[in-house]
Amino acid sequence: MAGVQGHRLALAVCAAGGLGSLPAAMLSMATLQEELAVLSQRAAGPWNLNFFCHRPPAADMERMECWRVRLAPYARELGLMGLAPPAGPARQPFGPEAAALVARYRPPVVSFHFGLPAAPLLQQVRESGAQVWSTATTVDEARWLAAQGVDAVIVQGLEAGGHRGHFLRPDLDLDGQAPLADLLPAVRQALAASHPGLPLIAAGGLSSPQDVAAVRAAGAVAAQVGTAYLLSAEADTSRVHRAALRAAAQQGPGATLTALTNVFSGRPARGLLNRLMREQGPLSPEAPAFPLAATALGPLRQAAEGLGRGDFTPLWSGENLEALREQPEGEGAAALTRWLAGQ
Repeated sequence: MAGVQGHRLALAVCAAGGLGSLPAAMLSMATLQEELAVLSQRAAGPWNLNFFCHRPPAADMERMECWRVRLAPYARELGLMGLAPPAGPARQPFGPEAAALVARYRPPVVSFHFGLPAAPLLQQVRESGAQVWSTATTVDEARWLAAQGVDAVIVQGLEAGGHRGHFLRPDLDLDGQAPLADLLPAVRQALAASHPGLPLIAAGGLSSPQDVAAVRAAGAVAAQVGTAYLLSAEADTSRVHRAALRAAAQQGPGATLTALTNVFSGRPARGLLNRLMREQGPLSPEAPAFPLAATALGPLRQAAEGLGRGDFTPLWSGENLEALREQPEGEGAAALTRWLAGQ
């Protein structure tokens, strides 16, 4: 997940035979180049470089000011002098500079969230020799991606933590999205005639060897796992986020622990329920468009985390926290990868 991992986690997964991934959406081009220099030299096997490919929103100063006003009482509560108007987006879409880095460092796989980039940029990725993967949250999205010639479709069930990858409907329109157990066979059936053999990667709520085996049996060639790694020693997960995950995992099955929310970024993403989600969402039509909602929260998040609180922190998490219950704090990602693979 963007913001909680770098090359250390990707390298550990690769060392255990998995496909380590580097999320680039929140990295500056300078930082991305540094990460790629290490990853390309030290990876023990294939690795994946992931990008967002959303369209930056048009400026809506009135909407952003209304959002700032809604957040102002929290600033006063925390003793802040106020909140500056939201600045530019913290999450950048795939662009020419990123394409140039792909051409230079040649990752074996480049995956995308929110569809695919413009045709000239996508062609540059293909010319680098990378496989192109992208995320589908509905059958229609899977058909669209297959028609564009992707090398694999990541089938993202509704249980997945972090941002929903949908792109054919408006940001807050979640119609047609389904749990992985329903979506995976539906996508497989929909593509069977037109794109037989197109690899499907299952994602969403996978946190045990049994989960991985089940999606493989249902037709996926691989499982994409995110939340299970957030407590690993190599992850950059914050102290507040780690504590929230551990507390949620101890509650066991049956409790409502997560929800889809747009209050942190402007697009629906699954995270652990916290104060901001309960009081301003979880889904709010007043949140600025993705990714502008995040910028006004920075001072609130920093102040609250300084007090050991995650009230304004995006505590991304998928459903089904079995791996977090099983995994000792600080366990290495390589050991977790082997466990998930049933080794």
